Amino acid sequence: MEWKGRRQSKNVEDQRGKSGGGLALGGGLGGVGIIIVIIFTLLGGGDLGDVLNSTTSTNTATENYTPTAEDEELADFVSVVLADTEDVWREVFKKNGLTYEEPTLVLFTNSVATGCGNATSAVGPFYCPGDQKLYIDLSFYQELKNQFNAPGDFAMAYVVAHEVGHHVQYLLGTSTKVSKQQRQVSKTDANALSVKLELQADYYAGVFAHHNKEYLDQSDFSEAIKAASAIGDDTLQKQAQGYAVPESFTHGTSAQRMKWLERGYQYGDLQHGDTFSASDL
Repeated sequence: MEWKGRRQSKNVEDQRGKSGGGLALGGGLGGVGIIIVIIFTLLGGGDLGDVLNSTTSTNTATENYTPTAEDEELADFVSVVLADTEDVWREVFKKNGLTYEEPTLVLFTNSVATGCGNATSAVGPFYCPGDQKLYIDLSFYQELKNQFNAPGDFAMAYVVAHEVGHHVQYLLGTSTKVSKQQRQVSKTDANALSVKLELQADYYAGVFAHHNKEYLDQSDFSEAIKAASAIGDDTLQKQAQGYAVPESFTHGTSAQRMKWLERGYQYGDLQHGDTFSASDL
């Protein structure tokens, strides 16, 4: 992806080197707790606020943190990606008679205090509707490359664009509507709604890519597709426990995530991303 020397967003809040408390992961997670947390939170909002709100507040403390040259380059990169999302969604909203309100991207290390509660890096990148901010620990770039075998700068761009997709859902009222519906149905049905929400955020990430083709080379979008495949619920569960439990899915299968990302890349609009009315996800 061609990004160096291009506009960086002013909506970046650098909290690296500060600590905002830890995420309390107790309760009924059981023996597969870690993978459930990964599946539940990686690249997504969903009802993440319910998890974060279960944490206890702690005072912010300064850590001994000195960013490396790679850290600084990654920070510049995600700032350019955020700027691109601003340009894309401003125009898409305008075409639909709407006004886009830009979110803030918060960079942090290890843990952070948010409008949805406290969180650690183990949560992965996420969007908090409580303060309309995206939260990313840049070490996730290494996780994509090493743990999920999804290297490349556009894989990380997909991560940012997906979280911005949740902001789009918030602005359009989709996430609020879904959250209300989830409180009125069974856990299985609530999970199914979460899958549709996440797949729509993948579609919106594809919309972002559609409108940035001039900056992409042939391999860039393939990096995003590979990342989407690596974090499908079925893939993650099979890696963790040897089998998948479809009724527990909250983000969608690898095939579904790739499908909706590619669909957004194909159409580049709001109209073709209605996962909630789709007969076949």
